[in-house]
Amino acid sequence: MKSRDALMRLKRFQVDEKRRRLLQIETMIAEFKRMAGELDREIAAEETRAGIADRAHFAYPTYARAAIQRRDNLLQSAQDLEGQREDARAELEEAFEDLKKFEILDDRETIKEKAMEAVREQAELDRVAAGMRDRKSTRLNSSHIPLSRMPSS
Repeated sequence: MKSRDALMRLKRFQVDEKRRRLLQIETMIAEFKRMAGELDREIAAEETRAGIADRAHFAYPTYARAAIQRRDNLLQSAQDLEGQREDARAELEEAFEDLKKFEILDDRETIKEKAMEAVREQAELDRVAAGMRDRKSTRLNSSHIPLSRMPSS
């Protein structure tokens, strides 16, 4: 029973750990996309300020070039994390299925243990009842005095 409880806690911990990892990846993706959006706005503002939107122009703002590179890196990182997210989601589903299988087995074991306990209790009650019946019949038999032992008149 204790080993099953420990194993159940381990399975739940694994599911929670996989869930935390998936949430962390999703948070990072959202953060990278938010930062890329901010950089898009900064790039547009810098192009407006400089009056040059052609990236091939020799006077294109250096800050805008650096922001574009950073934005592209963030979007590439978000894209890479998408693959990791799918892997993490698959791992979470697998861990959850393992947990459910184990919970079903644990429930079956618990039901079997309760049934065995009920059988043991019933056997004990039957033994007690048989003992009481035997004592009662012994008492009844001993209260009868055989005719041969009755006093003659």
